Amino acid sequence: MRLVSNALASPQGVVLIAAILFALVIGGFNPDFLSLATLVDLMRNSLVTGIFALGVMMVLASGGIDVSFTAIGAFAMYTTMTLVLGIDIPMPVLGLFVISALIGASLGLVNGLLIGGLGLPTLIVTLGTLSLFRGALLTFVGTTYITTVPRNVISFARTMIVRMENAVGQLVSLPLSFVVLILAALAVGVLMNLTRFGRTIYAIGGSEEGARRIGINVSRVKIWIYVIAGTIAGLAGMTHMTLSRMANPFDLVGIELNVIAAVVLGGARISGGHGTVVGTLLGALVITMINTSLISAGVPSYWQKVVVGILIILGTGLPIVIDRFAKHRERLARAAV
Repeated sequence: MRLVSNALASPQGVVLIAAILFALVIGGFNPDFLSLATLVDLMRNSLVTGIFALGVMMVLASGGIDVSFTAIGAFAMYTTMTLVLGIDIPMPVLGLFVISALIGASLGLVNGLLIGGLGLPTLIVTLGTLSLFRGALLTFVGTTYITTVPRNVISFARTMIVRMENAVGQLVSLPLSFVVLILAALAVGVLMNLTRFGRTIYAIGGSEEGARRIGINVSRVKIWIYVIAGTIAGLAGMTHMTLSRMANPFDLVGIELNVIAAVVLGGARISGGHGTVVGTLLGALVITMINTSLISAGVPSYWQKVVVGILIILGTGLPIVIDRFAKHRERLARAAV
């Protein structure tokens, strides 16, 4: 009981327990769900969501919100492939990721300058740049599917870390691009937990005015937050391209709520000051597990949106309830003394 109560005291523990309970319920209807093959499949399906979520978690921890990340990812991915195929120069896969990340960083800089430099509201700015980046992509870059991708991209996409069959004989695998998620998670984890910059992000999210009073250059930190978030979005866009083996400028539209739900479920708060890498990745896995299970059960897509909406509300409200309960218990303990 003590272990459960300790787990319930943290958002990550709540998400982990919820994931286990949900898996057990689904496993009760379908015993094949509780298998290593299912876990591998969920990890693959949550790959792009997880990478996007890492950047969004940083923004939420700073007290902001970003809804333009999918537009940045699509713009960076499609523009990279257009440039590389246009100049017809052999490019290693790592080079494609670097170019996409740099394009994502430059678009993130636009957000950063508007939010950190001019002090504009984060939601309004990123809603505007969401439309701006998508419109610029379709107007000035292209609207056609790029299906003839370089041969080394196909080879990279076919390289698997793990490959196995599930209970019904279907092949499930974990692609080499999963390494991108691991490296991004490690980088963000080190940045948020072991550097002064990470501490300033949490400080700004906790109290922006308080951060200014202790000498933090809030404007500069905010600019860098959105540059890094844009970089991560560029990596996510290119990862999506390697998984689908084509560049589609219309891809990634509509997954914003899933990503934000994953981050909120992972313990980040809209008010800022909270968020962890482990919790964010757990949240991405839970969202993917729920969506996959609903699809397998034949639940219509609009009901999936209902579930995601409920999860966002629960993920936002549950930490507040937990905090209030903890404070109430402390007051009762003091009164007893």
